[in-house]
Amino acid sequence: MELNLKRDLCFFDIESTGLNVIKDRILQIAIIKVKADGSIQQELSMLINPGIPISEEAMRIHGITPKDLANKPVFEQVAAQIFDFIGNSDLAGYNCHRFDVPMLMEEFARVGYDFSIDNRKVIDVQRIFYKMEPRTLKAAVKFYCNKDLLDAHDALNDVRATLDVLKGQLDIYNGKMLLDDEGNETTIAVENDINKLHEFTNDLKTIDGTQRLKYNEKGEIVFNFGKYTNQTVKNVFKEDKNYFHWIQKMEFSHQVKKIVKNIFDEMYQK
Repeated sequence: MELNLKRDLCFFDIESTGLNVIKDRILQIAIIKVKADGSIQQELSMLINPGIPISEEAMRIHGITPKDLANKPVFEQVAAQIFDFIGNSDLAGYNCHRFDVPMLMEEFARVGYDFSIDNRKVIDVQRIFYKMEPRTLKAAVKFYCNKDLLDAHDALNDVRATLDVLKGQLDIYNGKMLLDDEGNETTIAVENDINKLHEFTNDLKTIDGTQRLKYNEKGEIVFNFGKYTNQTVKNVFKEDKNYFHWIQKMEFSHQVKKIVKNIFDEMYQK
């Protein structure tokens, strides 16, 4: 089944120095852009010198060593190319909502690019898979595409596999109903529609990739950590302005800092 797109969709995958989206750095990125009319696919793949050590655990997973990156550009040198390649596309990936998207946002923020996802749809193929058939990417390729995933954890191969898996999911789950905990049919699970895939693969109550902020039942932004858990950001800033300044100084993601800054500025800089 071909993708039903309203605008371009960029599938992407990142390999990194570790799993901390704030402290670690990107050392490989691969992107496949599927055009809105479905007729053209463009690919971008590159190695990046992260400028910091690669953890032993990360090297065991992706096999990329400091020697492989010695003469490669740093992120600042390729940021414009990546930024322009993605453009205003929607995004898709495997576990991208919690890892790849926030890590890419952090890298862009460090070099002065405001890479926002506010007006993008984000499709996390892993969440479709985990909701419908909880397994790994390798198993997903076998299950949905009836083939083996070769050279796993090479970013471009993983992106190709993710694209194939989404198409397979759309074929297999076409018209299939999602069941609730009691086995009752609720809604059509997976539809070939970017808006509905975005809703299905995202926790719409969670606002940022690091899950520090969320919406409450009234649609208000509340803290999802620390001493002010479940209290609205606005009420906290009314009582404790220093909490805003503390967040800006500490190791929170660029996305979190930007969201709370917008709220703070709206409250006190009118």
